[in-house]
Amino acid sequence: MRVETPLALPDDKPSFTQAMRYKMKLTMREPTTAVGFVVAIIFAYLILLPVLSILLDAVKVQLGDARRIGGEVGDGTLYYLHRTFLSPVAQNFFWGPLKNTLSVALGAILLSFLIGTPLAWLLSRTDMFARRWFATALIVPYMLPSWTFALAWTTLFKNRTVGGQQGWLEAMGMTPPDWMSYGQFPITIILSLHYAPFIILLLGNGLRRLDSQLEDSARILGATRGQIAVQVLLPLMRPALFSAALLIFAKCLGDFGVTYVLGLPVQFDVLATSLYRSIGSRQTGVAGVLAGSIMAMGIVALLIDAYVVREARRFVTVGSKGSMDRKSQLKKWRIPATGFAAFIFIISVGLPVLTLTLSTIMFVPAKFTLDNFTLQYWIGTDLETVAMRTGILLAPDMWSAAWNTLRIVGSAAVSAGFLGLLVGYVVVRTPFRPLSTFLRHVTFLPYLVPGIAFAAAYLSLFAVSHGPVPALYGTTAILILALTADQMPYASRAGISAMMQLGKEPEEAAQVAGAGWVRRMRSIVIPIQKRSLVTGVLLPFISGIKGLSLFVMLAVPSTDVLTTYSLRLIDYNYTQAANAVVLIIAAVAYFGTLLAQRLTNTNLAEGLGG
Repeated sequence: MRVETPLALPDDKPSFTQAMRYKMKLTMREPTTAVGFVVAIIFAYLILLPVLSILLDAVKVQLGDARRIGGEVGDGTLYYLHRTFLSPVAQNFFWGPLKNTLSVALGAILLSFLIGTPLAWLLSRTDMFARRWFATALIVPYMLPSWTFALAWTTLFKNRTVGGQQGWLEAMGMTPPDWMSYGQFPITIILSLHYAPFIILLLGNGLRRLDSQLEDSARILGATRGQIAVQVLLPLMRPALFSAALLIFAKCLGDFGVTYVLGLPVQFDVLATSLYRSIGSRQTGVAGVLAGSIMAMGIVALLIDAYVVREARRFVTVGSKGSMDRKSQLKKWRIPATGFAAFIFIISVGLPVLTLTLSTIMFVPAKFTLDNFTLQYWIGTDLETVAMRTGILLAPDMWSAAWNTLRIVGSAAVSAGFLGLLVGYVVVRTPFRPLSTFLRHVTFLPYLVPGIAFAAAYLSLFAVSHGPVPALYGTTAILILALTADQMPYASRAGISAMMQLGKEPEEAAQVAGAGWVRRMRSIVIPIQKRSLVTGVLLPFISGIKGLSLFVMLAVPSTDVLTTYSLRLIDYNYTQAANAVVLIIAAVAYFGTLLAQRLTNTNLAEGLGG
């Protein structure tokens, strides 16, 4: 049979439109890309649209302000930008909180370096006693909610002048000054202890990879220890140090719980609490400006960090593995070094947890007599408090909050884990690169947006109905959607990492045998990637259990979770009950993290992981 082949003349070349149409036809033959487009639409709605909504609120006339501004609701306006940045009240809304935010963040960074730098060196480059145990123990503060330590601080240092109740020191006859009990000083101390593990992890990893022969060479040339540290180690460690500083800064921008507990009683506002106040007073336009400002600073800080990390990968040191593993001999300094590490563990973990625990089993603070100890606040049935007549383990509200926590956080974690695996599958398998790039970036966006601003964005979008979507504020649906979107950076990265390690051969063999896409996902991909799926569910669950910023903005009494329930107890001055709930949250977060490490064969002490 004769087959004629057409000549490839220049006029016969397909147009750009025809070529793209043909390429799309080939791309859509497999459901992967179609599924990817569906997922992309979902995340555009759950992530992009809320962020755009809160930003638009900053430049649109809001309900209740039309007469003051002189326009119709929904019209464009610069009123809120002027009110936030240039008006007589701008100092209260923005500039004062910005100054406090920067001072707290810079103070926390400085103290974190003073604590974490020597510990990173001791753990990675010396023969300190119990080095492996401390490598995990000193990371525990990061596993626990930051405001756990704020509650321990108030239990110890609060005074009746501001707090209305006496703390342990005042009960023992020593009245702490207000600056020690509340405000910038305790907030900075607590955040530095909470984020010092960033320094230990990032700097420690850098020091472990550093070749010891560089130090030996400098020592042979006559350099002193100080010169080696400043001229050899510091330049090589600069990217890790800078990255840690930027991460701490970005985390401090969105930290809400510590300032809520220790700042609000003395009107010490940071940007996060100023945003919270603005939403509480229904100043939606100002809240949009504040949320946009927090987002912008967080995004800039993390983009700079990404650039620093990328630049750092261009430079490596080469040496033998044996030389890298050699530890410095501390000799007579071995015991003092171990004592320093033990002291940091005690003040950052041991003392706060012990204080909270003892406070829940004492009638009178700091009275260490046998008749003062009780289990009434845990299992009592006839308490003298007005609203809480039973111990926390017998309180219906606590179990309702616990059930809400498991239901909401569990649903969001399962959704995030499944969607994360789906995103990973589409990103790795689709031949349509723009879709892959979009999914990579849109699922990472919540990591760049501080939680308090992301919650404000959801409140802006879902507080009222939009078309077929009803108003969701006050329902569990808004909490599940917000938490799912907020946890996608972790879940999607776990899914992408897992799918990059799975070859196409098993699926291709099933496809040859006639298995469709759904059958291949159910029988091949999900069973093979079940450990990654568990990771993608467990990490968001742990993060959601101890999360506060999202819930404090979006939860109402009927949808209280454990974190918001504990804050309500704090507001009512039910200190023992609030501390008991926080201990439950901390225990779940800590043991959940250990379980995640066991299931994934990872060690948080060797890196930040997810």
